[in-house]
Amino acid sequence: MKKIGILSDTHSTWDDRYALHFAGCDEIWHAGDIGCIDIVEQLRNVAPVVRAVSGNIDSGVVRRSCPEEMVFDCEGLTVMLRHIGGYPGRYAPGLLPHLRQVRPRLMVCGHSHILKVMYDNRLDLLHINPGAAGTAGWQTRRTLVRLEIDNATPGNLEVIELGNPKL
Repeated sequence: MKKIGILSDTHSTWDDRYALHFAGCDEIWHAGDIGCIDIVEQLRNVAPVVRAVSGNIDSGVVRRSCPEEMVFDCEGLTVMLRHIGGYPGRYAPGLLPHLRQVRPRLMVCGHSHILKVMYDNRLDLLHINPGAAGTAGWQTRRTLVRLEIDNATPGNLEVIELGNPKL
């Protein structure tokens, strides 16, 4: 079993509560719009494995260090991590054929700043967008997600609210 911390859209904002809520996680996944590479480096002090993809606002060192998409195995579960993905019924343009080819069972993306957890019966796929952890953007709540993956099965998903980004 692995404990996973998931966040997105930090936009260069570090919050010590990331470390607090992700303490004890085996992995942290950042779904893009990191902002500055320091965020990834600080997350590496929290968990032994950090997987991060670049987003549309990322450039320079972040883009050179973080691919646009990662597909990997976690406890027997095929995971796709990307920034822009849409969601079941409204995937990003051109993504549906790619999903059918890669066949992930879990897709994690960011971009919308909207927390969303949905299951796609057609693709046998759990979709997670952790919302936005940073203070830039239109979100009314800053959010993180934690979950466990055991024997190819995600479970014990928790949503963590960090509060209003404007306060």
